[in-house]
Amino acid sequence: MYYNIAKLSDVNPDLVIRLKKYCYAINGCCLTVHTELGPFLNEYIYQDALEILLCERHIKYEREYHFAIDFHGRPIKHTHSVDFLVDDNIIVECKAVETLCIEHRQQLWNYMRLTKKPIGILYNFSPIKDQSEHYFFDHERNTIFMF
Repeated sequence: MYYNIAKLSDVNPDLVIRLKKYCYAINGCCLTVHTELGPFLNEYIYQDALEILLCERHIKYEREYHFAIDFHGRPIKHTHSVDFLVDDNIIVECKAVETLCIEHRQQLWNYMRLTKKPIGILYNFSPIKDQSEHYFFDHERNTIFMF
């Protein structure tokens, strides 16, 4: 599936400010995990640490959020899961790779489309300097905005 990718300038500036504020606490948790644990660990270690911080900071989340996909009106037997679903609106995908690539982005975008969740955070803990990407998915226009 191909997505329309829009420029940040195509997004209402007030929406961008609201989205950034909405994601602020999650970003802080991810940054704390990266700062305290450092780079080059296994992805699951970062996920476990992120779960601890989300819990400590009383941020509503679900780890390994499972969802089903319908095809031709029938459910596909295999379920998929995202690393974290935060506040029932934000998908957080954790990576521990050398650099983020299009496959990681496509994975997140597909999860956002299939779950109808509007916000996605792709966070790479492995490099010395962490990598973070934030997306807003406008389902009506099938357009993804990076913010």
